[in-house]
Amino acid sequence: MANYYTPESQPVQTWDYTLNNGTVAALQEQLPPTDMLSAPFLIGNVGAPFVIGLAVGFFAKKVLKIALFLAGGAIVLLFISEYYGLAKVSDLQLQSAADAATGLAQQSGGFLMDRLSQITSKGVSAVAGFAVGLKFG
Repeated sequence: MANYYTPESQPVQTWDYTLNNGTVAALQEQLPPTDMLSAPFLIGNVGAPFVIGLAVGFFAKKVLKIALFLAGGAIVLLFISEYYGLAKVSDLQLQSAADAATGLAQQSGGFLMDRLSQITSKGVSAVAGFAVGLKFG
């Protein structure tokens, strides 16, 4: 095993594997043992990311519901104030506000797609947890 530093001074750990006698069995003997069904492996690589994704999905849905409720309430207050003559609301202003909100949603959707395109094995369980969190939120 060799340690070296990157230009950003972050330690990076690499494994030096050499193929003795040209066989795959010799290479497998040099690899560190991993048990894919052991509790530490499953908790660290499957369980914890799933729970974190679940919490984030649940929280995201709750925040989205609150934001949509407040936005709807603001629109209702605008129509009430227009009805009583306190304010004048034009269709053009409402359309431009809706376009701005749509553009913001598309930007955040693009960020989410960029982030999800870089999924690792840990990320798969996190995405599953996020989906479950959205469902239960």
